[in-house]
Amino acid sequence: MTPALPVLHAMRGHSLLFVMATEQEYGAALRARITPLITGVGPVEAGIGLAAALAGLAAAGTLPDLIVSLGSAGSVRLAHRAIYQVASVAYRDMDATALGFAPGETPFLPLAPVQPLPLRLPGLPAASLSTGADIVTGAAYDAIAADMVDMESFAYLRAAQRHGVPMIGLRGISDGAEGLATLDQWTEHLAELDAKLAAVIDGLADWIAAGGLRG
Repeated sequence: MTPALPVLHAMRGHSLLFVMATEQEYGAALRARITPLITGVGPVEAGIGLAAALAGLAAAGTLPDLIVSLGSAGSVRLAHRAIYQVASVAYRDMDATALGFAPGETPFLPLAPVQPLPLRLPGLPAASLSTGADIVTGAAYDAIAADMVDMESFAYLRAAQRHGVPMIGLRGISDGAEGLATLDQWTEHLAELDAKLAAVIDGLADWIAAGGLRG
């Protein structure tokens, strides 16, 4: 059976694909506005999920004009429960330094370890992001140069790049101010972040109308 194609959202003459990792991050406010592709947690599930969806859309001749990655992130530097747009993203799991490659550099891939996301929403602070397969907490933040961490965005970006589709990332800071030891500590503020992410989504149409997709 051929998988169903993800829902594309029409905004001011453009099509948008929203993508998220988990149902837990997809609360009432976002449900009232969008139907995202839910990929699952971590770089592998994220990459497989979005790449397969984009391949299906490409075959149908309906690739989106923009991918919007939504969800939560951890940080010890940024304001807790605030929303940030992704300025750049790196892949912290990739370490081929023993062979002379830079940290985060994928061997034999002509791609800088830190990838910028050049499209910007006005009035929303931007921050750097590190993607990896681990839950970061406590002293583990000391080894990470980026402002915030998640488990999917670099994989989403690579799938988007493969198909030539631009992407923006929106992340609410759910944890990091204190050590993370239980699932409840992560989910505690997701409803608040859901409402704040929905408010940002409400402004996307005006941003597109003002020429935001042209950079």
